[in-house]
Formats: sequence, structure tokens, C-alpha cells
Amino acid sequence: MSGKGNGTTPLIEVRNITKYFGSVIALNGVSMAVRAGEVMCLLGDNGAGKSTLIKTLSGVHQQSEGQYLVEGQEVHFDSPRDALDHGIATVYQDLAMIPLLSISRNFFMGSEPTKGRGLFKRFDVKFANRVAKEEMAKMGIDIRDPSQPVGTLSGGERQSVAIARAVYFGAKVLILDEPTAALGVKQAGTVLRYIAQARARNLGVIFITHNPHHAYAVGDKFTILKRGRTFGTFTEDELSREEMVRMMSGVDELDALSHELQEFERTDKLQGEGMMSEVDHALAKSLEESEHLFDPKKDNEHPAQ
Repeated sequence: MSGKGNGTTPLIEVRNITKYFGSVIALNGVSMAVRAGEVMCLLGDNGAGKSTLIKTLSGVHQQSEGQYLVEGQEVHFDSPRDALDHGIATVYQDLAMIPLLSISRNFFMGSEPTKGRGLFKRFDVKFANRVAKEEMAKMGIDIRDPSQPVGTLSGGERQSVAIARAVYFGAKVLILDEPTAALGVKQAGTVLRYIAQARARNLGVIFITHNPHHAYAVGDKFTILKRGRTFGTFTEDELSREEMVRMMSGVDELDALSHELQEFERTDKLQGEGMMSEVDHALAKSLEESEHLFDPKKDNEHPAQ
């Protein structure tokens, strides 16, 4: 693994980003920077704030506080289109593809090349097929027939179409939302190779994942989120895989909880034993009173009048 990431000015940078939804704090003082030729892995468990952060980076949300800079200039995006215009492309898990349409149709969806004029204006199939095939080849995948339905591709290959499409349309920063989450080992490996290819082409890549093994395979830097806060940004030398897992999963908290539960169990046991002794005592007393109540000798002492 040999990311560049040596540019002085980050392609994108956030400083102390905070995002409120009413009284709920979704992000709290998050800072992160991504440079050209660098893979930044954004890690965190469910509910850590990853989705809110990438939606802020991609223009879906606006930060409530903090700064967002693109190549050193502060920006305020009103929509994902603004982010795209600044070269920031996001590839979401669902990929926004239509399975029954061809690879080339999906590749150019929303920006279809045409030929002819007026009533004779139509989709330029030949151009679209050639470009889709060439761009996919640059990502290291050979497509025999770009006119085949995209639904016939594997999950990893569909990810490659989305990545190649973003690069072709001028992305400088590629935000990948859990691209390996629903894939098997082999397909996940394919996607990780595409991420390395994008880095080799000097793009800045933000790789969102909750899998530290996938992150370690391609990451140059690692930012870990938990409950809307960041633990900081680390290199591979600064953070071992074991420490990463511990920070993500909250093992320390689980250890504390385990001790608490053990203490509760011990206390409950002691209390249970105490309660049983009280019950036993009350039962013994009740039985003693019952025996006394039905004692024949006692009845003879007080004959009926």
C-alpha cells in the first residue's frame, strides 16, 4: 500500500463540523482532511454519525457549525449538484442504477450523449458503449459487451461501473458509502482494487466502512467516529488493527458493563438469599402458629360453654 497524499492543500477539509437535527446533535466537532492520491477510511459502528457526515460532505445537509473547505476555499453547498460541480462525487450503497438498462445507459444516466438534431436526436449508443468500455478498462475490468443489462453484473462489478462513471465525469474526490458491506470476500476484494486504482489516478477517496480489515487493506489514514464525535485521524503506524477494533466497538465500555452486570448478579444473589431467609423465617413462624392454633391440648383448656 503506497498512497501519495503528499499535497499541501487538502482537496476537501472539514473543521469542527457540528450538525443539529432539532435538539439532537448528530455530529459534534468533527474534523477531517483528504488529499489527492489518498484513501481516507471513515470508520464507525451503526449510529456513529458516518451517514450524516457524508451527506454533509456531499451537499445533502448543511453543517450547523464549523467550516467546510474545498481546495482551501470555504464552501456552502445547497445541493448535491453543488458538490458535483466542485468535483465531489458520492457513490451510495444502492448505486442508483436500473438493472434492466445496459451498462452504458447506466454509465451515462442523466448525461446521455446524443447525435442528430430535432426529431432525429437520439442516444449515441456507439459512443456510449466505447467510452463505458474504455473507462471500465482503466479501472481494471474488461467488459465484453457494454450493452448487456447492468443487472447481469456482480455486486463488485456494479460498484466499478459507479466508480468509473464518477471519475469520467470529473470527480476529484470519491466518497464511497459502505461499498463492500453486502459483498462476499472475492467481490469485496475486487472493489478494494478499484479503490486502489482510483488512488493511483490521484483522486482523493473517502472510504466509509465498519470493517477494519477492509480499511486496513487500502487505507492511508483512518478517522474513527463514535456517537457523532471523532477520536482523531491516524496512520497505520499510529493505530493497530486491534486498537481500531477496540475504539470502534467500545470494548472498554463493554468491559465496564460486564463488570456492572456481574456486580448486579452478585448483589441480586445476596439479596435473594436474604429474602429467602426472611421468607423461611416467616413461613416457620406461620407454621408454628398454625400448629399451636390446632393443638388439641389447647382446645381442652378452653371447653365449650
